[in-house]
Amino acid sequence: MLSTPVVAAAIWAVFLGGVGGLATEIGPWYRSLKKPSWQPPDWLFGPAWTLILGLAAWAAVLAYTGASDDAGRTTVFILYTVNLVFHFIWSPLFFKFKRPDLALVEVIFLWSSVLALCVALRQFSFAASWLVVPYLVWVSFAVCLNYMIVKLNPRTTA
Repeated sequence: MLSTPVVAAAIWAVFLGGVGGLATEIGPWYRSLKKPSWQPPDWLFGPAWTLILGLAAWAAVLAYTGASDDAGRTTVFILYTVNLVFHFIWSPLFFKFKRPDLALVEVIFLWSSVLALCVALRQFSFAASWLVVPYLVWVSFAVCLNYMIVKLNPRTTA
């Protein structure tokens, strides 16, 4: 039987991956954007996010079960909830509302929430803090990519 932290972490990862996928419309507007030559192919984003969110969910389970008291478990829950909110907002800003400029501002909050996970989870599980590092690296890359898209497309606001 699956434990509550495992189920909660799986729901977190599936929700974020699903919402991100549904909010990512690769249509004419997106195809018309100028992008840097180093942008990965579109097909890579789905598998990358699946792996990254899976590792982050595993980290959540390790940290939650590694917390020695309710205060620690609450900290893990709050960190993941804050991250969920900032992760959830980025794709609609960029793709649905066609505002890479606003997404660039928002992604700094997302990046900060992932950094907070990397740092804070260490007190509950050293392995958990390292399992979140790919998420931090990928979001750091996304910040650079988002910045370049804004720079290459100065008039892309809706």
